[in-house]
Amino acid sequence: MNEITANPAPMRIALVGTRGVPARYGGFETCVEEVGKRLAARGHKVIVYCRAATDTDTAQTEYQGMQLVHLPAMKRRSLETLSHTGLSAGHLFVNRVDAAIVFNAANAPFLPVLRAAGIPVATHVDGLEWQRAKWGGMGKRYYRLAESLAVRWSDALIADAAGIQDYYRREFNVATTHLAYGAPILESGVSHRLAEMGLEAGKYHLVVARFEPENHVHLIVEGYARSSATYPLIVVGSAPYSDEYTRQVKALGDERVRFVGGVWDQELLDQLYANALVYWHGHSVGGTNPSLLRAMGAGAATNAFDVNFNREVLGESGEYFADAAAIPDLIKSAEDPTSDTALRGKKAQAEALRYDWNWVAEGYEELCRKLVERGSPLDRANHGRRTGAYPLGPSRPLTGARS
Repeated sequence: MNEITANPAPMRIALVGTRGVPARYGGFETCVEEVGKRLAARGHKVIVYCRAATDTDTAQTEYQGMQLVHLPAMKRRSLETLSHTGLSAGHLFVNRVDAAIVFNAANAPFLPVLRAAGIPVATHVDGLEWQRAKWGGMGKRYYRLAESLAVRWSDALIADAAGIQDYYRREFNVATTHLAYGAPILESGVSHRLAEMGLEAGKYHLVVARFEPENHVHLIVEGYARSSATYPLIVVGSAPYSDEYTRQVKALGDERVRFVGGVWDQELLDQLYANALVYWHGHSVGGTNPSLLRAMGAGAATNAFDVNFNREVLGESGEYFADAAAIPDLIKSAEDPTSDTALRGKKAQAEALRYDWNWVAEGYEELCRKLVERGSPLDRANHGRRTGAYPLGPSRPLTGARS
Protein backbone atom coordinates (compact mmCIF):
# COMPACT_ATOMS: atom_id res chain seq x y z
CA MET A 1 0.00 0.00 0.00
CA ASN A 2 1.23 3.51 -0.80
CA GLU A 3 2.03 5.86 2.04
CA ILE A 4 -0.75 8.18 3.14
CA THR A 5 -0.86 11.36 1.06
CA ALA A 6 -1.23 14.93 2.26
CA ASN A 7 -4.64 16.10 3.44
CA PRO A 8 -5.90 19.64 2.67
CA ALA A 9 -7.72 20.12 5.98
CA PRO A 10 -5.17 19.73 8.81
CA MET A 11 -6.18 19.23 12.43
CA ARG A 12 -4.32 19.69 15.71
CA ILE A 13 -4.40 16.27 17.39
CA ALA A 14 -3.02 15.46 20.84
CA LEU A 15 -1.98 11.91 21.80
CA VAL A 16 -2.07 11.61 25.58
CA GLY A 17 -1.56 9.05 28.33
CA THR A 18 1.49 7.03 27.19
CA ARG A 19 5.23 7.16 27.78
CA GLY A 20 5.50 8.85 24.42
CA VAL A 21 7.91 8.42 21.52
CA PRO A 22 10.28 7.08 20.36
CA ALA A 23 8.40 3.87 21.24
CA ARG A 24 10.43 1.80 23.69
CA TYR A 25 7.88 0.17 25.95
CA GLY A 26 4.60 -1.36 24.80
CA GLY A 27 1.62 -1.39 22.51
CA PHE A 28 0.33 2.08 23.24
CA GLU A 29 3.69 3.66 22.49
CA THR A 30 3.98 1.66 19.27
CA CYS A 31 0.52 2.83 18.24
CA VAL A 32 1.30 6.47 19.04
CA GLU A 33 4.49 6.35 16.96
CA GLU A 34 3.04 4.51 13.97
CA VAL A 35 -0.22 6.46 13.83
CA GLY A 36 1.26 9.80 14.86
CA LYS A 37 3.93 9.89 12.18
CA ARG A 38 1.39 9.00 9.49
CA LEU A 39 -1.03 11.70 10.63
CA ALA A 40 1.85 14.18 10.64
CA ALA A 41 2.74 13.08 7.10
CA ARG A 42 -0.81 13.97 6.07
CA GLY A 43 -0.24 17.53 7.26
CA HIS A 44 -1.85 17.35 10.69
CA LYS A 45 -0.15 18.90 13.71
CA VAL A 46 0.36 15.95 16.07
CA ILE A 47 1.33 16.68 19.68
CA VAL A 48 2.60 13.71 21.69
CA TYR A 49 2.86 13.99 25.47
CA CYS A 50 5.99 12.18 26.70
CA ARG A 51 7.11 11.25 30.20
CA ALA A 52 10.38 12.88 31.18
CA ALA A 53 12.73 10.21 32.56
CA THR A 54 16.43 9.95 33.34
CA ASP A 55 17.11 8.44 29.90
CA THR A 56 14.87 10.88 28.01
CA ASP A 57 16.26 13.62 25.82
CA THR A 58 13.87 16.37 26.89
CA ALA A 59 15.58 18.78 24.52
CA GLN A 60 14.12 16.80 21.60
CA THR A 61 10.95 18.63 20.62
CA GLU A 62 10.22 16.88 17.31
CA TYR A 63 10.24 13.25 16.19
CA GLN A 64 9.18 11.99 12.76
CA GLY A 65 7.02 15.04 12.22
CA MET A 66 5.37 14.90 15.67
CA GLN A 67 5.73 17.68 18.23
CA LEU A 68 6.90 16.38 21.63
CA VAL A 69 5.90 17.80 25.00
CA HIS A 70 7.91 16.37 27.90
CA LEU A 71 6.33 16.45 31.34
CA PRO A 72 7.37 14.71 34.57
CA ALA A 73 5.64 11.78 36.29
CA MET A 74 5.74 10.28 39.77
CA LYS A 75 7.93 7.16 39.83
CA ARG A 76 5.40 4.87 41.47
CA ARG A 77 3.53 2.16 39.61
CA SER A 78 0.12 3.27 40.84
CA LEU A 79 0.69 6.98 40.19
CA GLU A 80 3.07 7.26 37.24
CA THR A 81 0.44 7.19 34.51
CA LEU A 82 -2.10 9.31 36.36
CA SER A 83 0.35 12.00 37.45
CA HIS A 84 1.69 12.46 33.94
CA THR A 85 -1.75 12.49 32.34
CA GLY A 86 -2.95 15.02 34.90
CA LEU A 87 -0.13 17.39 33.94
CA SER A 88 -0.79 16.72 30.25
CA ALA A 89 -4.47 17.59 30.66
CA GLY A 90 -3.51 20.82 32.42
CA HIS A 91 -1.16 21.70 29.58
CA LEU A 92 -3.90 21.02 27.03
CA PHE A 93 -6.35 23.17 28.99
CA VAL A 94 -4.09 26.13 28.20
CA ASN A 95 -2.87 24.92 24.80
CA ARG A 96 -6.06 23.80 23.10
CA VAL A 97 -6.13 21.33 20.20
CA ASP A 98 -8.91 20.23 17.84
CA ALA A 99 -9.14 16.67 19.15
CA ALA A 100 -7.42 14.44 21.68
CA ILE A 101 -6.88 10.70 21.85
CA VAL A 102 -6.38 9.52 25.44
CA PHE A 103 -4.79 6.09 25.77
CA ASN A 104 -5.78 3.90 28.73
CA ALA A 105 -9.16 4.06 30.47
CA ALA A 106 -7.28 4.58 33.75
CA ASN A 107 -6.82 8.20 32.69
CA ALA A 108 -10.58 8.82 32.62
CA PRO A 109 -10.65 11.12 35.71
CA PHE A 110 -8.90 13.80 33.64
CA LEU A 111 -11.37 13.70 30.75
CA PRO A 112 -13.54 16.48 32.28
CA VAL A 113 -10.51 18.81 32.10
CA LEU A 114 -10.30 18.29 28.35
CA ARG A 115 -14.03 18.64 27.93
CA ALA A 116 -14.00 21.86 29.97
CA ALA A 117 -11.39 23.16 27.52
CA GLY A 118 -13.77 22.36 24.67
CA ILE A 119 -11.58 19.55 23.33
CA PRO A 120 -13.49 16.55 21.96
CA VAL A 121 -11.85 13.35 23.14
CA ALA A 122 -11.74 9.66 22.30
CA THR A 123 -10.44 7.16 24.84
CA HIS A 124 -8.52 4.08 23.75
CA VAL A 125 -9.71 1.74 26.48
CA ASP A 126 -6.98 -0.91 25.99
CA GLY A 127 -7.65 -4.36 27.47
CA LEU A 128 -9.18 -5.49 30.74
CA GLU A 129 -6.67 -3.86 33.08
CA TRP A 130 -8.59 -4.88 36.20
CA GLN A 131 -7.75 -8.51 35.41
CA ARG A 132 -4.00 -7.89 35.70
CA ALA A 133 -2.49 -9.70 38.66
CA LYS A 134 -0.22 -6.78 39.58
CA TRP A 135 -3.22 -4.79 40.84
CA GLY A 136 -4.58 -5.47 44.31
CA GLY A 137 -8.21 -5.12 45.32
CA MET A 138 -8.11 -1.31 45.38
CA GLY A 139 -6.36 -1.16 42.02
CA LYS A 140 -8.86 -3.51 40.42
CA ARG A 141 -11.76 -1.43 41.77
CA TYR A 142 -10.15 1.74 40.48
CA TYR A 143 -9.83 0.33 36.96
CA ARG A 144 -13.44 -0.83 37.03
CA LEU A 145 -14.50 2.67 38.06
CA ALA A 146 -12.28 4.22 35.40
CA GLU A 147 -13.96 2.13 32.70
CA SER A 148 -17.33 3.56 33.75
CA LEU A 149 -15.96 7.11 33.75
CA ALA A 150 -14.43 6.62 30.30
CA VAL A 151 -17.84 5.58 28.98
CA ARG A 152 -19.49 8.56 30.67
CA TRP A 153 -17.02 11.30 29.74
CA SER A 154 -15.57 10.28 26.34
CA ASP A 155 -16.97 11.46 23.04
CA ALA A 156 -15.92 8.11 21.55
CA LEU A 157 -14.29 4.88 22.67
CA ILE A 158 -11.59 2.98 20.78
CA ALA A 159 -11.15 -0.80 21.07
CA ASP A 160 -8.26 -2.63 19.43
CA ALA A 161 -9.94 -6.05 19.41
CA ALA A 162 -13.40 -7.46 18.75
CA GLY A 163 -13.27 -9.08 22.19
CA ILE A 164 -12.92 -5.65 23.81
CA GLN A 165 -15.81 -4.37 21.71
CA ASP A 166 -17.94 -7.27 22.95
CA TYR A 167 -16.98 -6.51 26.55
CA TYR A 168 -18.05 -2.85 26.38
CA ARG A 169 -21.23 -3.77 24.50
CA ARG A 170 -22.24 -6.36 27.10
CA GLU A 171 -20.99 -4.46 30.15
CA PHE A 172 -22.13 -0.91 29.28
CA ASN A 173 -24.38 -1.28 26.24
CA VAL A 174 -22.17 1.14 24.26
CA ALA A 175 -20.54 0.96 20.85
CA THR A 176 -16.81 1.35 20.28
CA THR A 177 -14.70 2.15 17.23
CA HIS A 178 -12.58 -0.85 16.26
CA LEU A 179 -9.03 0.30 15.48
CA ALA A 180 -6.51 -2.52 15.78
CA TYR A 181 -2.73 -2.26 15.43
CA GLY A 182 -0.61 -2.74 12.35
CA ALA A 183 1.69 -5.66 11.61
CA PRO A 184 5.05 -4.90 10.01
CA ILE A 185 5.75 -7.45 7.27
CA LEU A 186 9.41 -8.41 7.67
CA GLU A 187 11.81 -9.73 5.09
CA SER A 188 12.59 -13.44 5.40
CA GLY A 189 16.03 -14.99 5.13
CA VAL A 190 17.88 -12.16 6.92
CA SER A 191 19.73 -13.56 9.92
CA HIS A 192 23.23 -12.04 10.09
CA ARG A 193 22.64 -10.51 13.55
CA LEU A 194 21.84 -13.85 15.19
CA ALA A 195 25.54 -14.72 15.45
CA GLU A 196 25.88 -11.96 18.05
CA MET A 197 23.73 -14.10 20.36
CA GLY A 198 25.17 -17.45 19.31
CA LEU A 199 21.95 -18.48 17.58
CA GLU A 200 21.12 -20.24 14.32
CA ALA A 201 18.05 -19.56 12.22
CA GLY A 202 15.20 -21.97 12.95
CA LYS A 203 16.95 -23.49 15.96
CA TYR A 204 15.50 -21.64 18.95
CA HIS A 205 12.17 -20.87 20.59
CA LEU A 206 11.32 -17.24 21.40
CA VAL A 207 9.32 -15.31 24.01
CA VAL A 208 9.04 -11.50 23.94
CA ALA A 209 7.05 -10.08 26.85
CA ARG A 210 7.08 -7.94 29.96
CA PHE A 211 7.32 -10.16 33.01
CA GLU A 212 3.79 -9.90 34.34
CA PRO A 213 1.67 -12.88 35.47
CA GLU A 214 -1.07 -12.33 32.87
CA ASN A 215 1.59 -12.59 30.13
CA HIS A 216 2.22 -16.15 31.33
CA VAL A 217 5.97 -16.17 30.87
CA HIS A 218 6.08 -18.48 33.89
CA LEU A 219 3.84 -21.05 32.16
CA ILE A 220 5.95 -21.02 29.02
CA VAL A 221 9.23 -21.40 30.91
CA GLU A 222 7.80 -24.11 33.17
CA GLY A 223 6.33 -26.04 30.24
CA TYR A 224 9.53 -25.73 28.25
CA ALA A 225 11.60 -27.01 31.20
CA ARG A 226 9.34 -30.09 31.36
CA SER A 227 9.92 -30.80 27.68
CA SER A 228 12.63 -32.69 25.82
CA ALA A 229 13.45 -29.65 23.70
CA THR A 230 16.79 -29.70 21.93
CA TYR A 231 16.63 -26.03 20.88
CA PRO A 232 17.06 -23.24 23.47
CA LEU A 233 14.30 -20.93 24.68
CA ILE A 234 15.25 -17.25 24.29
CA VAL A 235 13.29 -15.01 26.67
CA VAL A 236 13.32 -11.30 25.79
CA GLY A 237 11.83 -8.88 28.30
CA SER A 238 11.99 -7.48 31.79
CA ALA A 239 9.73 -6.35 34.63
CA PRO A 240 10.25 -2.76 35.80
CA TYR A 241 7.99 -3.24 38.84
CA SER A 242 8.10 -6.97 39.61
CA ASP A 243 11.41 -8.31 40.85
CA GLU A 244 9.72 -11.14 42.76
CA TYR A 245 7.87 -12.43 39.70
CA THR A 246 11.08 -12.23 37.67
CA ARG A 247 12.86 -14.37 40.27
CA GLN A 248 10.03 -16.91 40.15
CA VAL A 249 10.16 -17.13 36.37
CA LYS A 250 13.92 -17.61 36.29
CA ALA A 251 13.73 -20.28 38.99
CA LEU A 252 11.41 -22.33 36.75
CA GLY A 253 13.94 -22.54 33.92
CA ASP A 254 16.93 -24.76 33.33
CA GLU A 255 20.23 -24.43 31.46
CA ARG A 256 18.40 -24.41 28.11
CA VAL A 257 16.54 -21.19 28.94
CA ARG A 258 18.34 -17.93 28.18
CA PHE A 259 17.03 -14.72 29.76
CA VAL A 260 18.46 -11.89 27.68
CA GLY A 261 16.57 -8.90 29.11
CA GLY A 262 15.14 -6.16 26.93
CA VAL A 263 16.29 -5.91 23.32
CA TRP A 264 15.89 -2.35 22.04
CA ASP A 265 17.88 -2.83 18.84
CA GLN A 266 14.99 -3.13 16.39
CA GLU A 267 17.01 -4.81 13.65
CA LEU A 268 18.19 -7.52 16.04
CA LEU A 269 14.71 -7.97 17.49
CA ASP A 270 13.19 -8.29 14.02
CA GLN A 271 15.70 -11.00 13.13
CA LEU A 272 14.95 -12.84 16.38
CA TYR A 273 11.26 -12.92 15.43
CA ALA A 274 11.84 -13.81 11.78
CA ASN A 275 14.17 -16.74 12.46
CA ALA A 276 12.56 -18.36 15.51
CA LEU A 277 11.32 -21.91 15.13
CA VAL A 278 8.30 -20.92 17.25
CA TYR A 279 7.25 -17.67 18.88
CA TRP A 280 5.46 -18.29 22.21
CA HIS A 281 2.83 -15.68 23.10
CA GLY A 282 1.35 -15.74 26.60
CA HIS A 283 -0.52 -12.43 26.75
CA SER A 284 -4.11 -12.78 27.92
CA VAL A 285 -5.81 -9.46 28.84
CA GLY A 286 -4.54 -6.72 26.54
CA GLY A 287 -6.58 -7.06 23.37
CA THR A 288 -4.67 -7.11 20.07
CA ASN A 289 -0.98 -7.28 20.92
CA PRO A 290 1.78 -5.62 18.82
CA SER A 291 4.32 -8.30 19.73
CA LEU A 292 2.00 -10.98 18.37
CA LEU A 293 1.45 -8.99 15.18
CA ARG A 294 5.20 -8.45 14.76
CA ALA A 295 5.84 -12.18 15.11
CA MET A 296 3.14 -12.96 12.55
CA GLY A 297 4.46 -10.32 10.18
CA ALA A 298 7.89 -11.92 10.52
CA GLY A 299 6.46 -15.27 9.42
CA ALA A 300 7.04 -16.95 12.79
CA ALA A 301 4.94 -19.99 13.65
CA THR A 302 3.14 -18.96 16.82
CA ASN A 303 1.83 -20.84 19.85
CA ALA A 304 -0.41 -18.63 21.98
CA PHE A 305 -2.25 -18.66 25.29
CA ASP A 306 -5.82 -19.68 24.58
CA VAL A 307 -7.98 -16.56 24.90
CA ASN A 308 -10.31 -15.01 22.38
CA PHE A 309 -8.03 -12.02 21.72
CA ASN A 310 -5.27 -14.29 20.45
CA ARG A 311 -7.60 -16.54 18.46
CA GLU A 312 -9.15 -13.46 16.86
CA VAL A 313 -5.74 -12.44 15.47
CA LEU A 314 -4.01 -15.77 14.82
CA GLY A 315 -6.96 -17.82 13.65
CA GLU A 316 -6.13 -21.27 12.31
CA SER A 317 -2.46 -20.43 11.84
CA GLY A 318 -1.87 -20.74 15.59
CA GLU A 319 -1.53 -23.51 18.12
CA TYR A 320 -2.86 -22.84 21.61
CA PHE A 321 -2.09 -23.74 25.22
CA ALA A 322 -3.94 -23.09 28.48
CA ASP A 323 -1.40 -24.44 30.97
CA ALA A 324 2.20 -25.61 31.27
CA ALA A 325 1.19 -29.26 30.80
CA ALA A 326 0.21 -28.63 27.16
CA ILE A 327 3.55 -27.12 26.19
CA PRO A 328 5.87 -30.18 26.01
CA ASP A 329 3.75 -31.82 23.31
CA LEU A 330 3.65 -28.57 21.32
CA ILE A 331 7.44 -28.33 21.54
CA LYS A 332 7.89 -31.95 20.48
CA SER A 333 5.64 -31.35 17.49
CA ALA A 334 7.43 -28.12 16.51
CA GLU A 335 10.88 -29.71 16.63
CA ASP A 336 9.80 -32.75 14.60
CA PRO A 337 11.42 -32.41 11.13
CA THR A 338 8.15 -33.54 9.52
CA SER A 339 5.99 -30.94 11.30
CA ASP A 340 4.05 -28.17 9.58
CA THR A 341 5.78 -25.45 11.62
CA ALA A 342 7.18 -23.59 8.61
CA LEU A 343 3.79 -23.70 6.87
CA ARG A 344 2.09 -22.27 9.94
CA GLY A 345 4.56 -19.38 9.85
CA LYS A 346 3.59 -18.60 6.27
CA LYS A 347 -0.11 -18.76 7.18
CA ALA A 348 0.50 -16.40 10.10
CA GLN A 349 2.23 -13.91 7.81
CA ALA A 350 -0.73 -14.06 5.44
CA GLU A 351 -3.08 -13.35 8.37
CA ALA A 352 -0.89 -10.38 9.34
CA LEU A 353 -1.66 -8.67 6.03
CA ARG A 354 -5.07 -7.82 7.50
CA TYR A 355 -3.34 -5.44 9.93
CA ASP A 356 -1.94 -2.40 8.11
CA TRP A 357 -0.73 0.76 9.90
CA ASN A 358 -1.81 2.95 6.99
CA TRP A 359 -5.37 1.70 7.32
CA VAL A 360 -5.19 2.13 11.08
CA ALA A 361 -3.99 5.73 10.73
CA GLU A 362 -6.81 6.46 8.28
CA GLY A 363 -9.24 5.15 10.89
CA TYR A 364 -7.81 7.49 13.54
CA GLU A 365 -7.98 10.41 11.13
CA GLU A 366 -11.62 9.69 10.30
CA LEU A 367 -12.48 9.39 14.00
CA CYS A 368 -10.76 12.70 14.78
CA ARG A 369 -12.73 14.41 12.01
CA LYS A 370 -15.97 13.09 13.50
CA LEU A 371 -14.88 14.36 16.91
CA VAL A 372 -14.16 17.81 15.53
CA GLU A 373 -17.46 17.89 13.65
CA ARG A 374 -19.31 16.28 16.59
CA GLY A 375 -20.94 14.11 13.93
CA SER A 376 -20.82 10.78 15.80
CA PRO A 377 -21.12 11.21 19.56
CA LEU A 378 -20.92 8.18 21.82
CA ASP A 379 -24.26 6.53 22.54
CA ARG A 380 -24.37 6.83 26.32
CA ALA A 381 -27.41 4.61 26.80
CA ASN A 382 -26.21 3.58 30.25
CA HIS A 383 -24.27 6.75 31.12
CA GLY A 384 -21.42 4.59 32.43
CA ARG A 385 -23.63 2.21 34.40
CA ARG A 386 -22.73 -1.47 34.22
CA THR A 387 -25.07 -4.24 33.18
CA GLY A 388 -23.48 -6.62 35.68
CA ALA A 389 -22.16 -8.98 33.02
CA TYR A 390 -18.65 -8.95 34.54
CA PRO A 391 -18.81 -8.82 38.36
CA LEU A 392 -15.54 -7.98 40.11
CA GLY A 393 -13.88 -11.12 41.37
CA PRO A 394 -10.83 -13.29 40.82
CA SER A 395 -9.06 -12.57 37.54
CA ARG A 396 -10.48 -14.77 34.79
CA PRO A 397 -9.30 -14.45 31.19
CA LEU A 398 -11.98 -14.29 28.54
CA THR A 399 -12.06 -17.53 26.58
CA GLY A 400 -14.27 -18.96 23.95
CA ALA A 401 -14.69 -19.35 20.23
CA ARG A 402 -13.00 -17.10 17.77
CA SER A 403 -14.90 -13.86 17.25
